[in-house]
This record gives sequence, structure tokens and C-alpha cells, in this order.
Amino acid sequence: MPRRTPRTALDRLRTSRRLPGFLKTASVCVLIAGLLSPLTQTAVAAAGATASNDYCGGQCSDILPPGENGNATLAQILLNQAFGTQPDHAEDQLGPYANLATGYPGLTDTKINTFFNDASFGVPADQVASTEKPGGRADVTIVRDKKTGVPHITGATRYGTEYGAGYAAAEDRLWMMDLFRHVGRGRLTSFAGGAAANQGLEQQFYRNAPYTEADLQAQIDNAVAKNGARGQQALADVKAYIDGVNAYIDASDSGRYFPGEYVLTGHKDAITNAGTIDHFKVTDLVALASVIGSLFGSGGGGEVDNALSLLAAQSKYGVEEGTKVWEAFRERNDPEAVLTVHNGESFPYGARPADAQGEALPDTGTVTQEPLVYDRTGSAGTAAARSTSAAAARTTLGSAKRGMSNALVVSGKYTASGHPVAVFGPQTGYFAPQLLMLQEIQGPGISARGASFAGLSMYVELGRGQDYSWSATTSGQDIIDTYAVELCQDDYHYLYHGTCTAMEKLEQKNAWKPTTADGTAEGSYTLRVWRTKYGLVDHRATVGGKKVAYTTLRSSYLHEADSIIGFQMLNDPDFVKGPKDFQSAAQHINYTFNWFYADSQHTAYYNSGDNPVRASGVDSEFPVWARPAYEWKNWDPATNTADYTPATAHPNSVDQDYYVSWNNKQAKDYTTAPWGDGSVHRGNLLDDRVKKLVAAGGVTRTELTQAMADAALADLRAEDVLPKLLKVITSSPVTDPTAAAAVSKLQAWVTAGARRTETSAGSKKYADADAIRILDAWWPLLVKAEFEPGLGSDLYTAITRSLPVDEAPSAGHGPTGSHAGSSFQYGWWSYVDKDIRAVLGESVQGGLGQKYCGGGSLTGCRDTLVSTLKQAAGLTAAQVYPGDDQCSAGDQWCADSIAQRTLGGIKHGRISWQNRPTFQQVVEYTSHR
Repeated sequence: MPRRTPRTALDRLRTSRRLPGFLKTASVCVLIAGLLSPLTQTAVAAAGATASNDYCGGQCSDILPPGENGNATLAQILLNQAFGTQPDHAEDQLGPYANLATGYPGLTDTKINTFFNDASFGVPADQVASTEKPGGRADVTIVRDKKTGVPHITGATRYGTEYGAGYAAAEDRLWMMDLFRHVGRGRLTSFAGGAAANQGLEQQFYRNAPYTEADLQAQIDNAVAKNGARGQQALADVKAYIDGVNAYIDASDSGRYFPGEYVLTGHKDAITNAGTIDHFKVTDLVALASVIGSLFGSGGGGEVDNALSLLAAQSKYGVEEGTKVWEAFRERNDPEAVLTVHNGESFPYGARPADAQGEALPDTGTVTQEPLVYDRTGSAGTAAARSTSAAAARTTLGSAKRGMSNALVVSGKYTASGHPVAVFGPQTGYFAPQLLMLQEIQGPGISARGASFAGLSMYVELGRGQDYSWSATTSGQDIIDTYAVELCQDDYHYLYHGTCTAMEKLEQKNAWKPTTADGTAEGSYTLRVWRTKYGLVDHRATVGGKKVAYTTLRSSYLHEADSIIGFQMLNDPDFVKGPKDFQSAAQHINYTFNWFYADSQHTAYYNSGDNPVRASGVDSEFPVWARPAYEWKNWDPATNTADYTPATAHPNSVDQDYYVSWNNKQAKDYTTAPWGDGSVHRGNLLDDRVKKLVAAGGVTRTELTQAMADAALADLRAEDVLPKLLKVITSSPVTDPTAAAAVSKLQAWVTAGARRTETSAGSKKYADADAIRILDAWWPLLVKAEFEPGLGSDLYTAITRSLPVDEAPSAGHGPTGSHAGSSFQYGWWSYVDKDIRAVLGESVQGGLGQKYCGGGSLTGCRDTLVSTLKQAAGLTAAQVYPGDDQCSAGDQWCADSIAQRTLGGIKHGRISWQNRPTFQQVVEYTSHR
């Protein structure tokens, strides 16, 4: 029975009332009149009680914007598009989330749940909005609370519990689940339309994880077979979950309250109800898991780009000196990098071998990117479509994955209560509906509340148990290697152990036509990937004159389903009773994540992922020959399994004084695949603040939340690099009036805290707006002027392919575009910091080997900075913020603002920029079992 009724959103967050062309007023009235009847039904209210197995003492909180309800009927979509109304619980977490940006200075423990939800187990009787027995089953109940509409699922049997979880997931995210099972198969455009964003999304993931149906089924079979009773239980849970999903599909179809997007995309008829919503099957969930694993948990790649930048360095400086220059910029193990495990313990991984073996560097000028898209017709052949494909390829093939997510965890030794405090969560972007969904699950062997990716919510993936909480950040250690496979016979055969072997062609044909939801003109294309035993072909070149295909081999490829066991363990109160159990559970997750834990007594950390044991002498930074001597140890290509580094070799810790992570370096000697783990990293924004709190002692939930929120508004460049730039400029009097005025504004901003924050809540204007504009304009100019003359254009450009110069809040993030929140993950801030300090004569550990700014002289450097600053100061806001589909040119606040990218028919307003986890917990347990 549907539980949603339209309501008017807060004016401040209301979407535009402009009516899209396809939603004519008459049709709106007719359709609303015909479809409102299902919305008037209400679920039967029932009493609920707060669970007795909750040891958090009311001190666990969470938040997940925009809202729990990610489904909307056709009538609700039309009302939203026409009048800005919102279905119940579609955006009621967006306002509190947004308000923390201006509200955190006055935060107290009693006000935390003004900006977060109470994440206690259960629902107090007076807060029960509804109960239901999904499918009429007697062994499971779904209770929803009044404030947020989160499902609290309680089962008497394991089957009933998981059936309820599936039913609730479909109630809240059916359309999005359907979208992403198609994304996982490379079929999004055929299902939802040929919009540029759809093309980019399916191309991004199909290039990374193309699978046949047999591959998907094999993942299930293998995961079950190798995990004994837990594997069998996982399969049973998945099947029960799918039964619940399909029960909701049938009920919503017959009751005609299914998501309205099915009508708008042509899959259902609004008048006759003709058309079908396909039932889910087990392999659909593996397709979903492949998307999530590829997006957030697959560190590595970029070896071809690394090879090209190394060759550029060697071309300019010679082999020996060029290699030194390249290594300096690579910062594999920078001594000044912020660390998550900061007690000095070493965890060697990915180090440069003393004598590299098997390297297969391309001949100069021979590298070409392997095409993904073939046979374009119609709108697929436009320049815009080709540009989208290029952006998707850049996002996929480089090592600079958008990691996002952060964590702040403080040991009880340094807190006011004596209990650990944690503020942590994943930064998964901003979508409508959100990729994640909230839920509580209580049943035999399961007791948890938190967030899960929709369609994979048979278990809570990030959240809390009875007396512990856990969360994750993307880690990025290298589990992807690039092999040079020597071609034979033609371009689609290669040598495998001396035998000429045919590549396997994986192919997906897509075609689309205009629909009410997506007016993109008719078009089609074929996605084609060539697969070898050494992985997927992504580039071609010659090496020493021999034609080769470069392939990428990922240790988690064909194994995305394996991680279900670790999540099952994290939800099991009989398994996780302390930090060591938590670490054991995390060891069963093969995604590259940093995992954090807190209970009333302990904190812990573990870095997960299947880190392959590489052959002696292999440098994982570069392509190597596809020969037995350079394969992973005991690698079996039939199953893509190998020997992996033991758990003790992964960065791990229990009860360190504090932990921070913002996708920074994990530990001493542990090399991650992305570039940029140097002296300035956004992890420093957390580390500096938490270190001060720990030194003072008596840390509270409020203080740790404020530290996170303050860092979320900080401009990393302004806080950690700008003072040094100004020190160079002011080393002599600034006589030029334009430069002097700019310096004055920048200094005032630094003094005020270097934050990108509104003048007041809702003003949509930045304090220190001119200074922010100047730095946004100046940064790319100064970096180029500082480094390109010394490096040369070729090397400078090559390095920027591995590490972008800047990632300001208004920057794009691949096919999803701008307005994504996450910022300052990748950039040249460490290079600028080290170089400027060297020019100033200050101590630098792990320097760049030479001075670049102004040829190394303070006077020359100052001249470079002043001239580029004057140039930046002269650029107008319209030039710095040129406008896009969301904002007019010159609107600085809007350029930074966060938009909930629509994956369905419901739209939400923009919110002010914060660099912060999407789902976030604030926890402090008071007792333990």
C-alpha cells in the first residue's frame, strides 16, 4: 500500500516552477486527476518501541540527503515539475544537511540532531508513521518513522527479514535500482534514453566491468562455493531479498503506484497500464555490485599515462635525471604526506624496485586509446556525444579516481566522556534519488542501521550495530596492473604463453528514441570491449617495434560479489564483538577501502582490498610484458585469482590516538595509485584540526563535528598554500595598485579563515567573494607559469594527465559534471607548496629536486606570481565562472553549489557548497555488551 502524499517543499529549497515543454498544463491536470487516487491511501499506523539492544545511549546520529523516499508516482512527478511540490520524505534531510554549513559554529550536543537524524534503534510509539506486513507475511514488519520515513525492518525469520529488506528497498528506490542494473550491463541508454549523461555513465562502467550473463552467474557460484555456510546464507538472503523486491513490483503494478518514470520513459502506459516492469534476478545484483565496486573500490590504473610522462621526462632530461624528476613529482612515499596510521609503523606496498624487470614502455608517438563506441547513428554521432565519450574515457582510464569520503575518529583517552567519538561517512556524490538509502534491519543474525546502496541493501553496508559503528573511505591502493600483450596474426589475436590466442569480443548494442522524459533524438551505437586473459584492452602501441595491446587486469574483476561475506559479518552481532572481529570482517571485502570502527571502548582501522603479490622486480607504476615471469604470483586466468598480500601487510591499527582519512596516504611506505599524496592534501584539513583537539583533550561529539564542518568549507589552496605565496610576493613592497589590492583581499580572507562560506544563511553570496574569485582565477595561471617553463610543455602536459592542476568546487567531475560537492582531492598544491618553500629557503623533505618558480630565484618567482596575480585580478566573475546548465555566468555561489543530479523525475533545489560526506554518522557509544 503506498504511503506517499505530495507536500510543498520549503521555499528555500523549492525547485523551479517552470514547466518543461513536454508537460503541458492540460495533460498535467488530466493525468493528476486520473492518478491521484492511489496517493490517498494510507498505511495503518501501529505502535512501535525503541529497541532494547541499543548501546549508544541516544548518541548515534546520521544523515543522508535529500531524503529516504526515492520513488514517485507519475502524479507526484507532474506535481513536482509543475508546482515544485515534493513527495513525503523526498527531501526532508536536505535542509538539515545544508544548514550545518552556517549552523556549525553554534553547535552543541543537544543541537546535533537539528542537523542529523536520531539513529537509535527502533521507533518510539509516538513517532510511528506506519507499519506494514509486506506481501501479507506474518514473519516481518516494516515500521516507518514520522520524521524521515526510514524503514525499520523487523523479522521473526531470516527469510522474512530479507524479504522485508527487499520490499522496503523497492518502495524507496525501485526506479534507481532498475537504472543501475542496466548501467551494470551497459544498457542504460536503451532503457532510459540517450541523454549525454546516460551515455557517459554506461560507457564509464562498461569499459571497466563488461560482463556476460555467464560471468555474472559465475561470480555468484564462486562466492557461494568458497565461503561455506556463510556463502550459502548469503545466497539465501539474496534470493529472499529479490522475492521482496519482486513482490513490491507486482503490488505497485497492480495498484498502479509504481514509479512514474516507467511511464515517462515508455515502459508503462498511464491509461491502460500496459507494459511490464521486469522482475529482478540474482545476476542483477551482481551487475549493481560491479557498478559500485568499479566506482568506489577499484584503486589503480593509469600505467600508460605514467609511462608517457616518464618518457617525456627522460626525453627532456635524459634517462637518469628524467627518472629522478618523474619520481619527485610522483611522490610515491613522500615523507611530508599526511597519514592515517601515523605512529610510524611501516606497511611496504607499491615501492619502486631497485632493478625494475619486464617494463614495456611504448615507443614514442605510438600510443592510441582503444575505442569503446562503434557504429554510431543519429544523435550518437554528434560532437556532443563524442565529447561525452572522451570524458568518460578519461574518468575511467586514469588513476585519479574520485575517492571522496572522510573519517574523524578519536580514542576515548582524549574525549570528555572517556568513550571514543567518531564522525565519518562516504562522499558518494549528490543524486536524486540518492545512490544510498537508510534502513534498520533486525532479525536472526542481523542487527544494524545505516546506509546501503539501493539494490544491495540486504545488509547495511555503512552504519551501526548494537554497540559499534563502522564506515569507509576510498583508499586507492593499486590492484590494477597493465600488461603489454604481443599481437600475432592480426590486431585481435595475442600471444599467451607462446600460443597465438583469440581475444574475446564483449559487445552491447544500444538504441534509443525520444521519450517524454528524454527528448534526445533517435540514435544508436555499439559498445565493444576486447578481453584477454590479461584483462581488458584499453590502449594499443608498439614496444621496441612490436605491436602490442595494453590490457588492464584488476584483482576484483570477476569478483565483485565476493565482498558480500564481509558485509554479512559486519551486520552479525554474534560475529562483531570488538575491533579484531571488525577487522576480520573487513578482510573479507575486496574493494579498496579504508574501514573505521568505534565502540564504547575501542577504535580501529583496516585497509581492505585484494592486493596481488607481484613478481619480483615488477614496478606496478608502468606496463609490463604479458609473460609468465611478470604475472601475479600463482595467478589463475580462468578465475582471475592469485596470491594476495596477507592481512598483516595491510595498514591496520587499534586504538591509535586518532584517525583521519580523506582519501590520503594510509601509512608509511604504502603507495597508492593516484598521484598527489604530498605535503598538502585535503587530509591535512582534517589532521590539523583533530590534532589540535586531541592535544587539548576532552573532545566531544560537538567539537569533532565542528572540525569536520569547518574543514568542509575550507579552501585547501588558501589555507595551506596561499600564505606561502603571499610571503614571496610581500618579500618586497607591492607597488602595483592592482596587485596590491589583490594581495590585501587575499590576506584578509586568510585571516578570516580561508573558507568558502555565505555571508549569512541563505544569502547565496560568499563572504570574501573577490578574494575567492581571484584565487580561483589565479591558481591555474600561477601553476602553469611556475612549472611549464622549467618542465617544458610536453612534460608539463603529460603530468597534468596524471594529476590535474586544480579541483575547485566548480570543477567538473567526469560525465556527472560539476556541482558534485567533493573538491580539492587532486591538484598541484603539494608541488606549489614544496617549490615555493624551496625558493624561500625553507626546509623541504622530499623536494622536487630543483626549483621551478622564477628559475629558482626569489626575485624571479615574485615577478612570476605578481604578473599572474594581476592577470587573475583582471578577470571578471563571468570569465571565471562562465555558467552552465545550472547557473548563469558570473554567479559564483551557484557555480560552487551542490546540485542533486536527477536520476528520476523529482527535482530538488541547490544547496550551498560543502566538501563533506553524503551519508554521515556522528557516534559515541556509552556502553558495550
